[in-house]
Amino acid sequence: MNGHRDAAVVHRTADVGSAALLGRRTRVWHQAQIADGAQVGEDCTIGKGAYIGAGSVLGDRVKVQNGCGVFGARLEDETMLAPGVYLLEDPAPRATTPGGRTKTAEDWQRRPVTIRHGATVGANATLAPGVTVGKHAMVAIGSVVHRDVPDHALVAGNPARQVGWVCACGHRLDHDLACRCGNRYQTDLAGLMPAPGE
Repeated sequence: MNGHRDAAVVHRTADVGSAALLGRRTRVWHQAQIADGAQVGEDCTIGKGAYIGAGSVLGDRVKVQNGCGVFGARLEDETMLAPGVYLLEDPAPRATTPGGRTKTAEDWQRRPVTIRHGATVGANATLAPGVTVGKHAMVAIGSVVHRDVPDHALVAGNPARQVGWVCACGHRLDHDLACRCGNRYQTDLAGLMPAPGE
């Protein structure tokens, strides 16, 4: 690794495009690739072999673990992708146009994934183009997500379905929407929100 105080630290085997932006104190590990046009905020961790594609925007304190593929997605502050997560953006993937010409970026319309503040996507999950994962939501290991996920929702399976609610601390809420950490919640149009006084 190289760098100095407050500078981004990039492992010598990583590949960071000259037009990519890295925030202060961000760490980019072995064999990670950050494409031109990607933006990564401050205090982020980009794990071994992760790919951050053109158009991707990562907020501050984001953790992208080993082997993830982030294709044009927007990850808000304090989000986490566990190992092997894929965030897709092409709603009609083909290698060539109907005329047989190899497709380029001009031949398709981007529909990037959005991961809202504090949400976590579990290992080996795949998110379809255009999906939004709500604030502090959690996508379970191995899930395939085709629909938007409400704030604080816990979703699992293929296709992913809601199986509960989670606290900002990451633990599952009980039937009264209370967490063992002491936080309590109430329903909201977007999913859940902290109960008054929390």
